[in-house]
Amino acid sequence: MQTTYIDTQQISFEDFKKSVLRDYQLGRISREMSLLGRREVLTGKAKFGIFGDGKELPQLAMAKVFRDGDWRSGYYRDQTFALAVNVLTIESFYAQLYADTDITREPASAGRQMNGHFASRTLNEDGSWKDLTKLKNISSDISPTGGQMPRLLGLAQASKVFKQIKFDGSEKFSNNGNEVAFGTIGDASTAEGHFWETLNAACALQVPMIVSIWDDGYGISVPTHNQRAKADISEMLSGFQRKEGENQGCEIIQVKAWDYPALLDAYAKAEHFARTESIPVVVHVVEVTQPQGHSTSGSHERYKNEERLTWESEYDGLLKFREWILSYSVEIEGQEEILATSEELNAIDAEAKKMVKEGQKKAWEDYQRPIVALKDQILPLVEKLTYENNEISAEVSKFKALISVAKRDIFHLARKALLLTRGSVSAERTQLQKKYDELFAVEKDNYSSHLYSQSQWKATNVKEVKPVFSETSDEVDGRVVVRNNFDKIFEKYPETLIFGEDTGNIGDVNQGLEGMQEKYGEMRIADTGIREATILGQGIGMAMRGLRPIAEIQYLDYILYCLQGMSDDLATVQYRTRGGQKAPLIIRTRGHRLEGIWHSGSPMAGIINLSKGINILVPRNLTKAAGFYNTMLQSDEPALIVECLNGYRLKEKQPDNLGEFTVPVGKIETTKEGKDVTLVTYGSTWRLVMEAASELEKLGISAEVIDVQSLIPFDLTHEISESVKKTNRLVVIDEDVEGGTSAFILQQILEKQKGFRYLDSDPLTLTAENHRPPYASDGDYFSKPSVDDIVEKIYGLFTEINPKKFPAL
Repeated sequence: MQTTYIDTQQISFEDFKKSVLRDYQLGRISREMSLLGRREVLTGKAKFGIFGDGKELPQLAMAKVFRDGDWRSGYYRDQTFALAVNVLTIESFYAQLYADTDITREPASAGRQMNGHFASRTLNEDGSWKDLTKLKNISSDISPTGGQMPRLLGLAQASKVFKQIKFDGSEKFSNNGNEVAFGTIGDASTAEGHFWETLNAACALQVPMIVSIWDDGYGISVPTHNQRAKADISEMLSGFQRKEGENQGCEIIQVKAWDYPALLDAYAKAEHFARTESIPVVVHVVEVTQPQGHSTSGSHERYKNEERLTWESEYDGLLKFREWILSYSVEIEGQEEILATSEELNAIDAEAKKMVKEGQKKAWEDYQRPIVALKDQILPLVEKLTYENNEISAEVSKFKALISVAKRDIFHLARKALLLTRGSVSAERTQLQKKYDELFAVEKDNYSSHLYSQSQWKATNVKEVKPVFSETSDEVDGRVVVRNNFDKIFEKYPETLIFGEDTGNIGDVNQGLEGMQEKYGEMRIADTGIREATILGQGIGMAMRGLRPIAEIQYLDYILYCLQGMSDDLATVQYRTRGGQKAPLIIRTRGHRLEGIWHSGSPMAGIINLSKGINILVPRNLTKAAGFYNTMLQSDEPALIVECLNGYRLKEKQPDNLGEFTVPVGKIETTKEGKDVTLVTYGSTWRLVMEAASELEKLGISAEVIDVQSLIPFDLTHEISESVKKTNRLVVIDEDVEGGTSAFILQQILEKQKGFRYLDSDPLTLTAENHRPPYASDGDYFSKPSVDDIVEKIYGLFTEINPKKFPAL
């Protein structure tokens, strides 16, 4: 068993002294970073600043029990902690403040996140995993308050999984499950549902998790008593306190933010409970001060009274820490020993200020150097064009008058010069255009790369393996195909596990996992409570730790409960770290047509617009769904796979190569050839379109039917526009609301694929009504496109073209 902080505290006085003074130095460095950071923002050198002043001591204490292999999921005030575990430097702190896009100088996000959003790089440059057991791991921060909590649950649960599950390479993800996941949250954000859902789930699952609540009494300007039912969150959480001998609940420890020895003791105890006994712990850090207020956007003097401001000044953690150091003495072998004199602490203060100033200066110079280089490449080329257009001279003068030059100013100048010299074919203009294109491509990559994986394991690189059928292939219910394919998956990939509501014991509500828990155990095939946000969070956290989780959300409509986490966290992991982290989670759900408002919705438009960064896959049957699972398990990207809810009892031929065949991502399938009109659809609606196409043939209309299969990415080889080129007509049939997914599909075909060039008629959409379907089959018929609707809509199109041949209905 890995040792805890309690086990390692038999140290000499000299080592103790060094540790204390090192903490004091780090605290002072962090405070000076905050103070100077605010000035950098207010003087216009940075856009926005939010800092960790006032929270230095508890973060130093937390860092002492944070070991190699551990994980943190926090929010944007943990700079002292990040410094203490060597994930952050003074230079990288300011590089992020300035939004430096150089990944070596700003390794957390390459300038994509505002300051205070920390991350370690868990991937090598090629996208492969590093040995995470040798790193202090920080999962990339997000700003939505409370949004970091669901992921924390998964990071902690992974340790419990690794205690039982081993696979080839698992040793670089975990040391026998001895890792602890640390979470941090502001006290006001404990009013968020994500906090309560996560803590509840952690208490039920008994995972090694330590949550630190930084309680400074305010949520921006709103005091704590307006945030929660009780001002004291520890009192509110008292019902969560575990009882001796029970495997439920958590430990709750309350400690003052300015009490250094009490903080060390609190975190030592927290680590012991979490690491040794796998008990979740809440460390409620009270009496936290916030010397500079919430952020650079305003002043806390506006909402804190004089009494509060005076108290914060007197109880500043670093001030109290200094007082404690100066008052500390101990007699050793008859001689009084002290930690430091006032003069020695003053010297540390001065050195900290100097180090921070030097680090900030270097970070600014490093940030400015490529901007100056850009200017030196562009400006002379623009100046060469002044003879062609007098207005360019004026633009150059305005540019040179700028006090501070940013990249956008340089590119604006170049674009303005190119615009003003449009029509010119001079060598000078050609030279500027060439240089602009070259440099813009670099910046495009700086700001837009890694929305999806750029590794060899990206989803679109997975080769298609077609399903194999033979004379002995069985005709079975669709749910049997997906069940038997899952059986092959769990056998083939021991790192794969699935969890959700009713997923385990009964094998999911549609029996797509029938018998899997009995065969593979409760750890890998698990039931959860009704808590979609943290089901997703479990998946994100475990995927970040090298497992291959499948998070099941029972119905597509319930995806809305976890859409925030999909959008703000999962979809942006690779992007916001510029390829530094990944979370290849598969979200399994079922949807489209069933019965009633909340069991047959198709909120696909919201999903595809809010989840760019996740593959959105919409198979038309369960064989296709099985193929997508096989594909995505070979990929290092996240995916949402929407199974057809009305397909589980429909008969399908079961492939002979279960677990092996794949469905390519971003590729459509033409399921019926035709020459008169192209019908584009996906999911459950495909069956209706195929039936309608047969009816249309009888009416003299030859329809080509295309199953989109993959909404994101969409038809990467532009096969749909080739179909439109042949038929000259386009109809998109979709069970989402009007202007929803159909609008996205049209935009892709008409604009991106330039399909408008081939149209002889207006493109049409046939969608569901703008309300959700009412209950029962009649509700479905009158709410979503029916075969009758499809036939009449397309027949009407041909009535307009040739009313004699196709008389009006």
